[in-house]
Amino acid sequence: MAVVFFDVDGTLVPRTSSGQHLADRLGHAAVLRDAEAAYAAGTMSNRDVSVVDARGWAGWAPGDVLGFLDSMPLVDGIADTVTWCRDHDLEPVLATLAWDVVGGYLCERFGFGQASGPRLDVAGGRYTGAVAGHFDEYGKRDWARSVAAGHGVELRNCAAVGDSRSDLPLFAEVGLAVAFNASPAAAEAAHVTTEGDDLRAVLPLLASWLH
Repeated sequence: MAVVFFDVDGTLVPRTSSGQHLADRLGHAAVLRDAEAAYAAGTMSNRDVSVVDARGWAGWAPGDVLGFLDSMPLVDGIADTVTWCRDHDLEPVLATLAWDVVGGYLCERFGFGQASGPRLDVAGGRYTGAVAGHFDEYGKRDWARSVAAGHGVELRNCAAVGDSRSDLPLFAEVGLAVAFNASPAAAEAAHVTTEGDDLRAVLPLLASWLH
């Protein structure tokens, strides 16, 4: 069995990020927007962005945040894409820099096998505003290596679907890198590109790779 690694922000969550969606509801949208723009421009690290974002979660309960995720914008066709992967002996997982609560939610909702991501600190049933575990684009690649190894394959025999800077280290090692609604840098690093509002657009590319 090979593995297909799907990014979340900008890939499954179009034209925004899960972090920005949640920050809009948690009350620190403008602060995070500036931080994410700096990350995209390469002037701020993922670690720095995580610290800024985590502060805005202080005092909120995990259950409150889960309710906010139900309104998160998503591309069409996610469930069908997960089913197609499994029908073709491909394990769909989430290789993402989104918070662990986001990955867990998407795994539960759509059936992805597992998810990567940074972790928020929780104490006394509330978020403390601190980061419990950082996770960057190189951590994503290394995590993907371990997931592939757990399925008895190497990354060069797996595929990845993503859109941005955080996907570049992983794109460099997989057998098929699919840029979906991608930035110029991600599109250049990918083997193939496609666009649209439906994740099923990647299925013909995955099918061609399999054969």
